Amino acid sequence: MRALLLAVVSLTLFAGCSARFLQPYHVESPRVAAPRTTVADLLDAVPAPVDPVVVAVYRFRDQTGQYRALENLSTFSTSVTQGATSILMRALEQSGFFVPIEREGLSNLLNERQIISSTRQQYTGPEGEGLGPLPPLLYAGVLLEGGIVGYDSNVLTGGAGARLLGAGGSGQFRQDQVTVYLRAVSVQNGRVLKSVYTTKTLISQKLDGGLFRFVDTDALLETEAGYSTNEPPVLAVTAAIEEAVIALVVEGSRDGLWAFQGPNDSNTQDFLSAYDARAAEDASRDLYDRAPLDASSDGLAVGLSAGIGRIESDYASPGIQPVGAVSLDYPIGNGVSVGVRGEGGLIDVNGTGERFGAGALTLRSRLVPSAQTSPTFTVGLGGLFSPDVPNSPSSYLYATALAGIESRIRPSLGLFLEAGVDYPFYEGLDGLQGSGSVNDNIWVGRGGFVFYTSF
Repeated sequence: MRALLLAVVSLTLFAGCSARFLQPYHVESPRVAAPRTTVADLLDAVPAPVDPVVVAVYRFRDQTGQYRALENLSTFSTSVTQGATSILMRALEQSGFFVPIEREGLSNLLNERQIISSTRQQYTGPEGEGLGPLPPLLYAGVLLEGGIVGYDSNVLTGGAGARLLGAGGSGQFRQDQVTVYLRAVSVQNGRVLKSVYTTKTLISQKLDGGLFRFVDTDALLETEAGYSTNEPPVLAVTAAIEEAVIALVVEGSRDGLWAFQGPNDSNTQDFLSAYDARAAEDASRDLYDRAPLDASSDGLAVGLSAGIGRIESDYASPGIQPVGAVSLDYPIGNGVSVGVRGEGGLIDVNGTGERFGAGALTLRSRLVPSAQTSPTFTVGLGGLFSPDVPNSPSSYLYATALAGIESRIRPSLGLFLEAGVDYPFYEGLDGLQGSGSVNDNIWVGRGGFVFYTSF
């Protein structure tokens, strides 16, 4: 009963803290121009032109034709916003470099002007004078065309989770990508003056956890909590369009289509330098918006790791024991390296922790060599030693196979997790040589560091 009371109190506190942390239900007031995209400040910093460029946008539309994908449900909701023209007009105005004129609602504009003209012809002013004609419409020398040409779903997906004795949690993520093209066309001759394109990724994440356990003989506790975050597609489209406007300003100025008011001013030079640095960084990223890893200078790699191991023994319910390893690997090309690995620790033999050690020649592969974070796979062959286990041979020929993931947090330092099996080629590691039915494999899970040198 005490356990049940403790579980109920814990669940109540957890639920209360979750509501306080997430706050999903409350009324929000409207916000003006919020939230801003990450590109909005850069758009505000666009230097002033010699003469603002008058541009016309008839329709900047969604050209993907994609509908939003939902599991077990058909929907006619589009993947991206259909109001991209309004977003582009706002970005052009915000830059201060362009003067956008209304063309999407041109029929409405012409109708209203026709009403005004007819009214002026029928009526006179307060003193009987005639009302003059309307001033002419402003026309553009540059026409902006293009649209949202791509929305790629599930470009990158993944997740991880664990559950033990009814308690656990999991996390998932998904990355989508939107692509925008924008081109400037000369109204005089129809020539495409400049064409630019930008891409923007969208991240969706989900975390959850739960507990399912008997807290008493007739009492079952079940609880779960979680949350997810989804980057709004309209903000991603807005950021991509704003970046396209900035690119059009810079690239057009360098082609002599228009000019900055103070091309040699420090503000203008800082703006151009920041754009070049950003463009160079973007150009170095791969399809998945990841900076490629330059491993050309990698030499000897030293790995240190620690973790847990569990022998698959003929004794009942062997326990978990600490294990560790050290490795030396030398690259031979394309993410593949050869090396040596030494490992050791304790194994549970009939309730007693007994020492073991092993050494092997290994072949290790980073499956995506150019990625900062890559899956890894290691195989090896060597000798395993268990000097303290009674009635067990002192040495074994064994093979090892490990799968994991490694992330380079610095050019010379990586973090990794790996799990796998040490497989003796004959039975008897637990001291029951010749009488056991299990081959006494050792399952291991480790985490640690890899130090990369240049020699």
